[in-house]
Parts: sequence; C-alpha cells; structure tokens
Amino acid sequence: MRSCRPLSLAAGILLALQLSWSAPAGAAAPSVVQVAQAAYPELPLKVSLDRPDWTYRAGEHAIFRISIDKKPYPREGIRIRYRLGPDMLEGPERSAVVPEDGLLLAAPGGDKPGFVRCIVSASIDGKAVEAATTAAFSPLELRPVQLEPGDFDAFWAAQKRELAKVEPAFRLLPAPALSTPEVEVSYLSFQNVGPGTRTTRMYGVLSVPRGEGPFPAVLQVPGAGVRGYKGTPELAAKGFITLQIGIHGIPVDLPAELYEALNFGALAGYNRFNLDDPQAYYYRRVYLGTLRALDYLVQHPKWNGRQLATQGGSQGGQLAIMASALHPRVSLTIASYPAYSDVTGYLHERAGGWPGLFRKNGEGRRQDQPVEPKAATSAYYDTANFARRLRTPVLYYAGYNDTVTPPTSTFAVYNVIPTARTLVVEPEQVHLTSQAHRDTIERWLLEHAAGKR
Repeated sequence: MRSCRPLSLAAGILLALQLSWSAPAGAAAPSVVQVAQAAYPELPLKVSLDRPDWTYRAGEHAIFRISIDKKPYPREGIRIRYRLGPDMLEGPERSAVVPEDGLLLAAPGGDKPGFVRCIVSASIDGKAVEAATTAAFSPLELRPVQLEPGDFDAFWAAQKRELAKVEPAFRLLPAPALSTPEVEVSYLSFQNVGPGTRTTRMYGVLSVPRGEGPFPAVLQVPGAGVRGYKGTPELAAKGFITLQIGIHGIPVDLPAELYEALNFGALAGYNRFNLDDPQAYYYRRVYLGTLRALDYLVQHPKWNGRQLATQGGSQGGQLAIMASALHPRVSLTIASYPAYSDVTGYLHERAGGWPGLFRKNGEGRRQDQPVEPKAATSAYYDTANFARRLRTPVLYYAGYNDTVTPPTSTFAVYNVIPTARTLVVEPEQVHLTSQAHRDTIERWLLEHAAGKR
C-alpha cells in the first residue's frame, strides 16, 4: 500500500477553495474538504496537470502534460499509447510521440461537472510502464442519476419487519488464539432472513475490552469478495467494542483456499444474483444481516448506549452508509470510496459505481439485460438513496484515480448527504486506503468516543 504525505498548507487550502467554488447554493449540507496527496514512487513516465490539485471549475481548461525521464533522450522522441476522456469512458487507445520537453494534451469536455482521465503507457528501457491522472471539474456539483423509488422507505420498513420475525439466536464461540491480555475475542453468529421463509446465519468476529466499560462500539463491514476474518483487537484495545462481519453466510474461520474457491466459483458475481427482483436480490439478506449485527452491539452489556459507528471501504462503505440510514442508534458514519453508488450511471453515458452494472462491453453491447427490472431493483439498494437519509456526521474518503469505485459515482453520493460531512480527498489515490487516512479514521473514532464529534 502506498504511503501518504499531506500537501503543503497552501496547496491544501487551494484545493479546498476550488472545491468550495463548485458547491451550489442549495448544497445538501455544509461540507468540510481536507486534502492529502499520496507519495508515489518516482517513475520515468509522468502525467501531470497544469494545476497541482487537479481541480477546476466546470468550463475551465485543463492541460495534461506527459513527460518521460530518460537520459540520453532519443532524438526521434518516445512513442506512447494513451486514452483520454471522461471517467471510465476514456475511449479508444491512440498513439503519439513524446519529445524531450514533453507532450501537452487538452482535456476534452470539462464544460459540466465531472472527471476526465488520461491513461498513458509506454515501453522504457524494455520495461512496460503506465501512469494516469484525472482532472476534476466542479466535483461538488455532481448529482446522482439513479431514480429514487416513491416507496423506498415503505419497502425497507417492510424488510425490517420481516427481519424482526426471525429469532436472532446469537451464538458466541470463544477465540482464545485471537484474544490478548487486553481484549477478549469471540466468533459471533446469528440468524438472518433467507430466501422465502427460510432462515440463514451470518458470521463475524467480536472483540471486547476486558475492562468493566462501558465502551463505544464500531461495526466494521467488509469490502467485496469472499474471505476470512480475525477481528480488530488492536482497535478494541483502545477502548472500543468492535464487530467485524462477513456477508456471505459462511463461517469466517475456514481455510483460505475455501474462500478462494467460492470467490471464483459459486459466489463469483454474487452482486448480480437475482438482480431482477428486489425481494430476492442477494444484497437483501446482506443489508438486513448488517442491521442485525448492529442490533447485537446495541444489546451488548458493555456498550455505553451512546456512540455506535459504522465503518468500511468500497462495499464496506456501501454497507456503512446503508446501515446508518436504516438503524436509528448509529451515531457516526465512516465511508471510504463507497461501492454501489449511482449504479445506473452507465445508462446515462457516464460512470456508474461498482460493480459496473449496465456498462457496455467491448463490442458496445449493454450488459445486465433485461435492463428495466434490474435497474428498478438497483434503485432500492443504491448507496445514493441511503445517503439522502443519513442522520449522523460523516467522514468520507475518495480519490480521483479510482477506477473500481469511480469518482463520478462517489462524489455524486457525497453531494446528497444532508448532514455534517467531511470529505478527505487524495486526488492521486486509486482503490486503496492510505495509512494517513487509516490514521484519520482512528482519530475520528477516538474523538467521537470522547464526545468531540
């Protein structure tokens, strides 16, 4: 994982001001923007912009500069391949020659809120190298294109009633190998809704400080994929009850090769299972099970009854926002580059969020046919529609170079959050959480526990 260093004070203020320019008068809520810049290894191929913060007002011109550090530099220049265009729709690959003093490319578009990316590849001294840079244009003016169903609240109220009919049957199994002198760790499982009238179970790892308490609690929700978990006793040692859950209804302490087999076998593409039916969609059980995990924390005898946070990145950011919107006891939301954000974007010829629903394939054919029932279902599960219903303070994290949860989708979600919100932007960051932001997350949790947030 790449390390991260803060921008200079002047540069940080500059980007905050530019992002503020883009916030319309009717913005959902006051927005605090903090900026950091990832410290990347020096590469011979560089793509830069004529502004160090990569951020412009819509209608302004952005210039990409491609440069190659090579001595001696070939007189005939160095040939590159590049793609240049809107976020995730950069278009066909083209060729150009970079002279010694660099090549300038004007960003197309930029007349409306959004992102434009330049992706460059070359062979230098026999080694393939690639670099990318993304220009943002009035990113705080982006809004979701996903529809908001008129019965959205009624739908989820009905789902929660179905969950309430299922006995939780919480079970704890001690995990002495994961425990420490300061923290008791256990495997937790509980009943959840299933298909039809059947029930399923969900599994996680509970870490509880050994002291008397009471303690604040954190629900940690996972990114996409299938894997095992060992809990977070290191955070619990700082005075938190933590519950780390899996979403697939399988124990979280199985051999790694089993998870790998499921990830690329029976559970490959789970995010599309039964997408044409909101009552049977795969994420229905996941969302309701996440709410039940919060129910467990709320009834824990060592919980302090006040601070309850949800925290996760990618799919975890999706689940953190959903759970905060639907569970009345959550007091803080921490979401990093949330998935399932504005997923119908590709139907409007702009980037949609992970998992790339309705995107055209290489032959120009629309995926996820038939579109109409699947798009209708997606509206009930889209992070954008839960973000509109948040009631807690929010810490939000995004990078411009993220091609898994594209910034077009994550900024559209951030911009409809109606509560106090802080956005941490690392423009160069891809689909990773830097150590600097991990430190920020922990600081927010500690400050929230102390009643400062």
